[in-house]
Amino acid sequence: MELRVFAERILFSDSLEAKLERVRSDFIDPLPGESIRVTEPVRSANLRFAAARTAPAMPHPTTFCNPEKRAIAHHIMANHELQALEVMAWVLLAFPQEPLDFRLGLAKIMEDEQRHTKMHIERAAAMGLKFGSLPVNGYIWKQSMEFRSVLDYLVGLPMTFEGRNLDHTLEFEGYFVAANDLKSAAMMQIIHRDEIRHVAFGLDWMRNLKPDNLSDWEVYVEHLHFPMRPDKSVGDIFHAEPRFSAGMSAEFIEKLRRSKSTKGNRSH
Repeated sequence: MELRVFAERILFSDSLEAKLERVRSDFIDPLPGESIRVTEPVRSANLRFAAARTAPAMPHPTTFCNPEKRAIAHHIMANHELQALEVMAWVLLAFPQEPLDFRLGLAKIMEDEQRHTKMHIERAAAMGLKFGSLPVNGYIWKQSMEFRSVLDYLVGLPMTFEGRNLDHTLEFEGYFVAANDLKSAAMMQIIHRDEIRHVAFGLDWMRNLKPDNLSDWEVYVEHLHFPMRPDKSVGDIFHAEPRFSAGMSAEFIEKLRRSKSTKGNRSH
């Protein structure tokens, strides 16, 4: 399948099934075309981004003994994964001039995002909650609209949003284990392993595309757009091991750790 066709199907279809449809052929990129930028992805009415503060917040982990609360958690995470998929489709269309290896690699990660979305949807449904029956936010998408280059994208989504998931997936695995929901816990471990690969992809391409005179940390900070900050890539419990597995240097990891310890002192 052509990358442009794949991206347009995800971004412009109001059918969730079409957005998540598995591609059963190799990706090709003969005609990347002109740059296309859109302000929002097309979604069915029940999945359009809700007004601020109207979508449910993530339930507190102490409530996860209640399957209804766990279902809400999966509903929220399904929307996070779907937004990431749509942002990646937007990147393919907005930056068609980028190297073919980057574009093909991104498409493969998009297949993971499709699978993750389905996993959360199915798990929520098993607990009686249909995806789209609750309002959903557009936070990830809206932050991504600040990207003006592929370096912005690499720093913002793989290195920050997915970087944060290196911690969150392990945290939620623990929450689900404590609630004796071993299926959800196993699912989070699968997603955790995928996130390591996704962060590694972002880091590798950040290093490939950045100016030679800038360190990893310098280019990372330079391409973060407020309100995104380094501490946004850190969860409640900092885990160094998956970051080493993704290829981050000890120096970079230590700077992230320090950003977590200082974030409470920021005025903004």
